[in-house]
Amino acid sequence: MKSKQDIFVEDIGGGVAKLILNRSPVNALTPLYLKRVAEVLDQLKGDANVKAVVISSSLNVFSAGLDLKEAQNYGPAEQQAIVEGLNFTFTKLYDFPKPTVAAVNGAAIAGGLFFVLASDYRVGGKRAKFGLAEVRVGVEFPVGPLEIARDTLSAAFMRRLMLGGKPVGAETALAAGIVDSIEDDAEVENSALIIARDYATIPPIAFTSIKRQIRGPAIKRINKAVRGVATSAEDHWFTEETKSAMAAMINQ
Repeated sequence: MKSKQDIFVEDIGGGVAKLILNRSPVNALTPLYLKRVAEVLDQLKGDANVKAVVISSSLNVFSAGLDLKEAQNYGPAEQQAIVEGLNFTFTKLYDFPKPTVAAVNGAAIAGGLFFVLASDYRVGGKRAKFGLAEVRVGVEFPVGPLEIARDTLSAAFMRRLMLGGKPVGAETALAAGIVDSIEDDAEVENSALIIARDYATIPPIAFTSIKRQIRGPAIKRINKAVRGVATSAEDHWFTEETKSAMAAMINQ
């Protein structure tokens, strides 16, 4: 199924819906796109017929993270907007009450990796790459993504991934717990759908309750930290080195 929309939902049947990222060419993140993802999550949350959600990409890349070409021109207001979008959308996904399964073909880098880390089960393709490149782009982590990473990765692996900024392959991602299983690229979505159909049969009240038992402390930390951050547009995310670092990444 193809669509001109940059994100759309496909009803797979059996209580499973597929949320498909479709922002050509690499599902890059902007404040508006993150808002649209959050809106779709709200729609799926409120749909009683949806028992589980598969998150996938229609493109060769799962998500390359921040739209660097656009972000090079961000002023303080846009910087604030993207930080708020990253915090809000990925915390919403992490706290999503229904089962989520990520079907990852291609690269999931920087902000794009949080679609994976915030999901309940993650299936990776053998050629997929996973990384947190923020250090090489010249920005620190917003509190929401930071706490999700802290909650889902070991301290040693998070240190290597965040401070090195280089992507890892599927086997390393499996060993680190970024993904839960690896499949041939052609089988990733089918495997994710099988898992989602199984998750869809779990008693939903129990699933939601246990998921919040596991993730509740991290979500509380995020919400407390976000409430404590000043909302003035004078608060910059970028430093004096950010835009040059972004330009260098684009020109690689």
